[in-house]
Amino acid sequence: MVRAQFTDSGPFFPMKRFLGFLFSSTIAAALAAADRPNILFIAVDDLRPEFGAYGARYIKSPNLDRIAAAGVTFNRAYCQQAVCSPTRSSLMTGTRPDTTKVWDLETHFRTALPDVVTLGQHFKNNGYFVQGMGKIYHGGFDDPITWSVPWQSPRAPTYGLAENLALNQRSFSAVDPDGPPKKKSAKKQKQSSVPGMRGPAFEGTDVPDDTFADGKVATLAVEALREVSRKREPFFLAVGFIRPHLPFVSPKKYWDLYDPAKIELAPNKYRPKDAPEYAILAGGELRSYHGIPAGSVPDDLARQLKHGYYAAISYMDAQVGRVLDELDRLKLREKTIVILWGDHGWKLGEHDAWCKHSNCENDTNVALLVAVPGTRNAGVHSNALVEFVDIYPTLAELAGLSLPSHLEGRSFKPVLENPQRAWKPAAFSQYPRSHAGQSLMGYSMRTERYRFTMWVQRKDHSKVDAIELYDHQIDPQENQNLANRPEHKALVEKLTAQWRAGWKGALPTGAD
Repeated sequence: MVRAQFTDSGPFFPMKRFLGFLFSSTIAAALAAADRPNILFIAVDDLRPEFGAYGARYIKSPNLDRIAAAGVTFNRAYCQQAVCSPTRSSLMTGTRPDTTKVWDLETHFRTALPDVVTLGQHFKNNGYFVQGMGKIYHGGFDDPITWSVPWQSPRAPTYGLAENLALNQRSFSAVDPDGPPKKKSAKKQKQSSVPGMRGPAFEGTDVPDDTFADGKVATLAVEALREVSRKREPFFLAVGFIRPHLPFVSPKKYWDLYDPAKIELAPNKYRPKDAPEYAILAGGELRSYHGIPAGSVPDDLARQLKHGYYAAISYMDAQVGRVLDELDRLKLREKTIVILWGDHGWKLGEHDAWCKHSNCENDTNVALLVAVPGTRNAGVHSNALVEFVDIYPTLAELAGLSLPSHLEGRSFKPVLENPQRAWKPAAFSQYPRSHAGQSLMGYSMRTERYRFTMWVQRKDHSKVDAIELYDHQIDPQENQNLANRPEHKALVEKLTAQWRAGWKGALPTGAD
């Protein structure tokens, strides 16, 4: 038998050159990846843009503020749908809810997009070590192809007090309280549909931070940072915290940071005037917790709920601090882009409503902090309109990666370089409703001055059920719908034309 040999000449030389080229290319790719920045990707559940970095100094958030002080705080960032699974699916795929077909808490984006390359997957395909823990995708959902190693979700009790655990009869995911229920017997399924079957909406008891999920997630993140610091390739570490999601449970020391007598209630405890009755609902999620009345929330209870929400922010903030401290200890900060985002906004009694689940400013306006090493714009705020679908292309561009063709957002890297520059003329959100036997979708457009929402039939967008128009120059809380006033007819027509052009008609200034 004649054995093939590689020589410097002869018929085998092309193969030798090819293997040499392949080997050199592999080394070059590895070296290129090694020069790329790490990504610390922090997701926070139900965090509205109300904490220190956003001017709310009454909320104790020193570690969120650390990120803001090192980067850019976006005042006008918007999610594409104000509820957990749709917004996370949109952000992680870089596409909008009508593309992911995720408008609820039960559908996985892979059903409609089986081959889509997610944000983490794109970084993994380009030489990054990609690891996720805590709540990144919604509830019990995961997407194994996103990660280099299996996603981790620590189990933890929802409450610290035994009596509250006993009240909490439902068996929800330990890491995501509003995740889909686990499979149960028919008897238990029937029981779980009764309002108030969860435990209380808030708790503050004297227990260690690592009693609850966020403390355990922070520990996992610290351990992961130690591991990835030893690797040659850059890392993309996704860390998901669940507080301040309901129930507002945190160790007592975080409650003690606040004087309940100084907590102010929402000034607009009423629904938007002249708006469709279904535009904002009371907040059924809150009413599924023990002790919450079906009607309007009394002021004393509202103050307790806000106290719990603020304490939960401070608890989560302390866990973020543990991760940032480890990043500093390992001397990785100067090589790491840190991004922190809240998956949607939240109502704390505004419009006599609670939770998310609408197109209003309180629900769609989100917290977004981005700190890029070496930036000249540390501690700066930007009023540029940006969207969650823009995060995928932005991080990819910052890391020097190519942009997949499926993306429906645009990189806001130019805004990070010049936070005062002109950018998108509009941001888009949506929310579905069932009303009077109709299946509706509210498509909302936020411009520099206005919020404009068209409620249309889901199967026929030419059939308009209602229109909302709010002028943020005179009505930032969106208390008065102006759409039906005769003097605004020309404005409604103008905004309708802009709305129909959609996100493709609202590309950033200077973008292709």
